[in-house]
Amino acid sequence: MRLSAQTPLPASVQAPGYDRAVQAAGIVHIGIGAFHRAHQAVYTNDAMGAGDRDWGIVGVSLRSGDVAAQLNPQDGLYTVSTRSAAGSELRLIGAVQQVLVAADDPQAVIDAIAAPTTHIVSFTVTEKGYLRRADGSLDLAVAIGGSSLYRFVAAGLAARKAAGLRGVTLLSCDNLAGNGAVLRRSMREYLAAYHPDLSAWFDGECTCPATMIDRIVPATTEADRAAVEAALGARDEGAVVTEGFSQWVIEDDFAGPRPRWEKVGAELVADVAPYETAKLRMLNGAHSALAYIGLGRGHDYVHQAIADLEIQPVIERLMREEAAPTIDAAPGQDLAAYADALLGRFTNPALHHRLIQIAMDGSQKIPQRWLETLAWHQARGAHCPSLEVAITAWIAFLRSDHPIDDPLADKLREAAVGPDALERLFGDGRLIVSDWRPA
Repeated sequence: MRLSAQTPLPASVQAPGYDRAVQAAGIVHIGIGAFHRAHQAVYTNDAMGAGDRDWGIVGVSLRSGDVAAQLNPQDGLYTVSTRSAAGSELRLIGAVQQVLVAADDPQAVIDAIAAPTTHIVSFTVTEKGYLRRADGSLDLAVAIGGSSLYRFVAAGLAARKAAGLRGVTLLSCDNLAGNGAVLRRSMREYLAAYHPDLSAWFDGECTCPATMIDRIVPATTEADRAAVEAALGARDEGAVVTEGFSQWVIEDDFAGPRPRWEKVGAELVADVAPYETAKLRMLNGAHSALAYIGLGRGHDYVHQAIADLEIQPVIERLMREEAAPTIDAAPGQDLAAYADALLGRFTNPALHHRLIQIAMDGSQKIPQRWLETLAWHQARGAHCPSLEVAITAWIAFLRSDHPIDDPLADKLREAAVGPDALERLFGDGRLIVSDWRPA
């Protein structure tokens, strides 16, 4: 039996604490993968459970129909399994109302953005989904294409303006330094090129707050789905698995109404940058290092790699001695405690977080995860032994038989060959752009 709104729930499964049938959709989320379903959708589900109304989510997949095939036959419902060494907790999440596939019905996506009930358009499209060139500018030729987020957002905004509606909040939830500013700049560049009549309206009506998101969400396996089915008594094709920890820090700069996410654990702040920098350089930087070093030593999962006595000191030094000193912490932000918590999260044996999943898109992740830390130390005449080990492991990964899932995969493999790989990747003729150069 497939999960649906009619499925009777066991007493052990927490149900949504609100009537889904009377909720309007207030959010359009572009890039509705497992991370969004385990993170932002859970906060929104809980905000509606706490009394907020009309914040249902219309999910959008730009290309693939996989998530639509998982959720639409289930009335948008899915479960979140929270796993730790102490056990597992299963929840049913009801915030998602439907999933649209932009490649199949582009007008439906535009109509959802233009709907009077929509106040927020949010994004988890990964770093490469922002279609930026090496210098940070928008690749306009690619951005006009059919699977570009900019095409749909611009068309939806044009329809809102024509109908006399207010603008919306565009909320990036991706691991990008200054993600709100990145989205704002790219959106402005797109509008200037293709919708110049919208530029002034966008500046006056729409906002792009920065965010920091943090929760480890491994790819769901068939074994995970089987375990959920045994506990739920129904098949959940959209099941997601995650850890107990979750953090969401949001710049308080909204164009209109929003859910009261701060009532259910999110933090609304004036400046996200210290939290974002700590997450990118400490958590994400350590994760990428674990991935490439761990794969090189024959490990499959994060908890295996961090238990390796050759790897653990490298990761701890990376976080405490290399990344943490580069961060201008906010008042009350304890970076030593954050490093302690991260090491605890990495060791969670119940969360099978695959290293090859983390290794994806290295060319898009490494600049903000590693190279900004390296540049900070280099400017002060210092080195980063752990990050240098990590870069060596990444180059070895590019030379290995492991599959490389990266938009620059072919160029990376070519650049990694030979003794001048470091120079070809990071030097004057570099593929990877940052302020850091090999010494």
